Amino acid sequence: MAFKIAYDAGHGLNTPGKRTPDGEREWSFSNKVVLAFEKEIRTYQNVELLRTDDKTGKTDVPLATRTNKANKWGADIYISFHQNALNGKWGNWTGTEAFYSKGSAKGKILAGLVNSAALKAFGLRDRGLKTNNLHITRETNMPAVLLEGAFMDSTIDIKKLRDDTVLASAGKLVAQAVAKYAG
Repeated sequence: MAFKIAYDAGHGLNTPGKRTPDGEREWSFSNKVVLAFEKEIRTYQNVELLRTDDKTGKTDVPLATRTNKANKWGADIYISFHQNALNGKWGNWTGTEAFYSKGSAKGKILAGLVNSAALKAFGLRDRGLKTNNLHITRETNMPAVLLEGAFMDSTIDIKKLRDDTVLASAGKLVAQAVAKYAG
């Protein structure tokens, strides 16, 4: 039986506020991670993929549409790839963090694996595992993780986000972490 993975590249290109102080879009960074994730995860057998965002980034698919699609499909896990921002002005904050649904033991295990993989790729400060009332982690019927890879408004993290090798590594290592989780 196939292991079913639902995932997305976070916010669409035109979502207000989801950009660097220089105007670079969150989706552009996250999509590069997602494409590397897809490439690596397809090297494993018995895996099915469902991307729930708009592959072009032009439309910001509503969160309810995404989670409903994943739930109806019967996904085993859900991963939402994002990049963080503090206030939209350049600063020296930094780090990687992963969110999961409070009380989900499997979600916490998955978040730990995903966060560790992203930390290895980005080489930034570990902001840890967190729970929050996020739609993606709250409304899915499966373990779900919302990964915040790096801060788009950080003078430290932006160097990593502008490096396609780092983004490709993040996608590949997260796929390997998912494979480990799936056994």
